Amino acid sequence: MKTQTLLCTVMLAAVIGSTACNNRTASTETATDSTTAASAIKLKEATVTYKDDTATLIGYVVYNEASEQPRPGVLVVPEWWGLDDYTRSRARQLAELGYIALAVDMYGNGRHAATPDEAGKTAGAFYTNAALIKSRMAAALAEIKTFSQTDTSRIAAIGYCFGGAMVLNAAKMGLPFNGVVSFHGSLAGVTPDKDLLKSKILVCHGGADKFISPEEEAQFKKGLDSIGADYTFKSYPGALHAFSNPAATATGKKFNLPIAYNAAADSASWQDMKAFFGKIF
Repeated sequence: MKTQTLLCTVMLAAVIGSTACNNRTASTETATDSTTAASAIKLKEATVTYKDDTATLIGYVVYNEASEQPRPGVLVVPEWWGLDDYTRSRARQLAELGYIALAVDMYGNGRHAATPDEAGKTAGAFYTNAALIKSRMAAALAEIKTFSQTDTSRIAAIGYCFGGAMVLNAAKMGLPFNGVVSFHGSLAGVTPDKDLLKSKILVCHGGADKFISPEEEAQFKKGLDSIGADYTFKSYPGALHAFSNPAATATGKKFNLPIAYNAAADSASWQDMKAFFGKIF
């Protein structure tokens, strides 16, 4: 892994701002009813505990229990803050679309960072350790496959910021996703290998993202082109880093980070994701 490039990405953010089996334990479940124009949706939500070696991971799974049919699964990997309400809200949106979604705990024990400095240090452990990325993503993949609601032949992963980098690198390291989607994620990482990368890729990138240089974008595309990867790179004009998160503008002001919500880019990227899923599933 290009450790130096990745570590620089983490350090930049900090400076600006200041295989599991079905061993779910102590899960808590709620049921929420909502109605769409097409049909009634009854969401089943649960906190799930699973393992990556000795690490205890606390994720969140949600699906429409009104349907008994297996459906595609989607892992949702959070921003560098860790698994939070925003990540869960995206998982619920996916469940409403007909998927089973697992919001992933990358850090362990449901850890959530309170400041950019803490988030940068925690995320840095992954940016400098490709094996850790792969093992945590593999554990989440194994966990979602334990649910009878999951069609194990159709699984994707999406990620936001830090999570975007995680899903891209997991795919490049050979985890068997049908496809992965990165929303304003880092583009640095392991070198693409045509013998390992089998997933289709969608990158949803902010055209004004100050964390990713034009050189890094070009290098990312060059690497995928060199192995004939099946990928789509979407750039949304004027969108800063974290453009999909409605809380990004306030967070940016609080910590003096160049991030902001962009409603147009949020909507467009979500539609692009849905079209992408329509193709891979």
